[in-house]
Amino acid sequence: MIQKIFLMFFLTGCVLSVKADVTVLSGVYQGKDLYVKNPFSADGVGFCVFEVLVNGEVTSDEVNSSAFAIDLSVFGLTQGDALEVVIRSKEGCSPYVINEDAISPSSSFEVISNSLEGAQLTWTTKAESGSLPFFVEQFKWNKWVEVGAEDGSGTPEETSYSVEVPVHTGKNIFRLKQIDSNGINYSESMEFEVETAAIELMENKVFEEIRFSASTPFELYDEYGTLVAEGASDRLNVTEFASGRYFLNFADQFGQVVIKK
Repeated sequence: MIQKIFLMFFLTGCVLSVKADVTVLSGVYQGKDLYVKNPFSADGVGFCVFEVLVNGEVTSDEVNSSAFAIDLSVFGLTQGDALEVVIRSKEGCSPYVINEDAISPSSSFEVISNSLEGAQLTWTTKAESGSLPFFVEQFKWNKWVEVGAEDGSGTPEETSYSVEVPVHTGKNIFRLKQIDSNGINYSESMEFEVETAAIELMENKVFEEIRFSASTPFELYDEYGTLVAEGASDRLNVTEFASGRYFLNFADQFGQVVIKK
């Protein structure tokens, strides 16, 4: 009976001893170490952190100090590889990772080729270091407009992407955008000459609807510069709009005046 009671207390003690706070960091390997501030534990005995794991492997870093580095280079990682860092600390106290952005995906892509076939924009990149979405922007209506998006692979090898984009007759200009912890990264502009039937405004004085010769993206602004309608179609119902002057962007046309009667 005494042995059973002792075993119960022993097991209970084991359970209590492994109670811990857990900090989990996810990201990609960028060739940098992580640095951790490690306060004293809540009970005043020793420091908070007692174990660090990188992708499930226990590190050999010395964590019994007020600050330490997590050396990621010893795990045979390639830049852009996925990372999960688990920091286990005593209950009631947590460490502070000084440079958490060291494993954040960064925008480092290089565009090595691009093409436009019909309405399909294709580009090939290399030297990506972490998966980030590519946003495709088109320069039209005197500004850059987002027209598509595609998730990046995040790998350094050559990768090709393709998205459908709106095109118009004449010069079409596109660029790629990625956003990382340091800000926005743009590619150089990609320019293509397209020969297709020009889209025309059927009439500029309207009662019920604005009609185009073919389906097109459009924006409609009132005379105060407020955007009142946008979309993509061969017509726009304006029955409920107040009479007056409006400014219309469509296809490659910018600021055409439309009178709603």
